[in-house]
Amino acid sequence: MAVLSVDLAYRRWSDLGIAILSQSRSQVDCELISWDGSDLDSPNPGPDPGPVQAEILAGRLNHVANTRNIRVMLLDGPQAWKSASNGCAHARLSERQLNCAAKTGLPGIVKPAAYRTFAEFCIDLYDALCRRGWKRLATQSHPAAGPDRVLIESYPHAAWRSLGIQPLPSKRRARISDLAPSFAALQALIPLTVNHPPNHDQLQAIVGGLPGLALEAQDPTGARFVGEPPRREDGHWREGFIVLPLPPQHSANLHWLQ
Repeated sequence: MAVLSVDLAYRRWSDLGIAILSQSRSQVDCELISWDGSDLDSPNPGPDPGPVQAEILAGRLNHVANTRNIRVMLLDGPQAWKSASNGCAHARLSERQLNCAAKTGLPGIVKPAAYRTFAEFCIDLYDALCRRGWKRLATQSHPAAGPDRVLIESYPHAAWRSLGIQPLPSKRRARISDLAPSFAALQALIPLTVNHPPNHDQLQAIVGGLPGLALEAQDPTGARFVGEPPRREDGHWREGFIVLPLPPQHSANLHWLQ
């Protein structure tokens, strides 16, 4: 049983945080993956030829999932636009409930305005993966049951808080010295192994991916759902759940740590 978790970025391939999380007895094993884009054909020669293209990234993530028999993928980025009827002025319901700093409004409208390129990239990535057979998570009832491969929206900043741990500072503000205490606090709560020390992006991918293990184990008590199901509205995807991990002691049946 494994899940694929990605802390998204679009300017540079090396800014992607990619982690494969799997259960091993009473611990979680994290395989961290690094891509710099140097193996891609690009008009920008040399290592890390950004920006990241959603279609190419979707193909690579799908390939990893296929080779590892992964059916649950978590992505740190908006999956859809706001519904016109959700009662929120500028955000999806999930973003309003979590008081997200960046807000995805009606199609093409975001706050702050500089967030638009990233939001459009993320939605394009979800769509590209759906063309490859994935589906946006649409239910809280045994969401990983059955043959479907599901896409789950994560939010690492809120995931840390949901676990009772101080969130990792933003990448721009974080120092290398901030990573070790945050990782140690996470390991004290959930036994984790890694194939090498995680950088900022990979650590965010780890914490964002934890609820995927509970859902893969068909243990909805190990995850918190925020928002409402995704749906098509006027030709666009709207809303969607953000899923957060719960501390083990708050779960009555957390199979993935047993």
